[in-house]
Amino acid sequence: MHETLAKWHRFVATSDAALLEELIAGECVFLSPVVHTPQQGGDITRLYLTGAMHVLNDGFHYVKEVVSGNYAVLEFVCEVDGLQVNGVDIMTFDAQGKICEFKVMVRPLKALNAVHGKMRAMLEQLSA
Repeated sequence: MHETLAKWHRFVATSDAALLEELIAGECVFLSPVVHTPQQGGDITRLYLTGAMHVLNDGFHYVKEVVSGNYAVLEFVCEVDGLQVNGVDIMTFDAQGKICEFKVMVRPLKALNAVHGKMRAMLEQLSA
């Protein structure tokens, strides 16, 4: 799991989407702060995470990291449209050390709404 977290931090630093192939389990579940239903599968998880790296790139950095057992919680901050965004990435790791569940929570509401609009446009662009 610690190797996976080190690779995750490399992905965040480089935005190299190829690293996600090594990080995300095929059956990964992505839980978005704005989509009601869990998104099933590694492909959709990689799509969301790639989109997020494009949308949340203004000053994105982690300010806290808590690791326990097969779980990690990473608190981040960044800016979107002049709004301070604060959120957490909650990761669950499978027996092979890959991410099998990725949950994102974002605050405050005004920032969440800005992220939602930008993510929708980015996902449409990446899916085209």
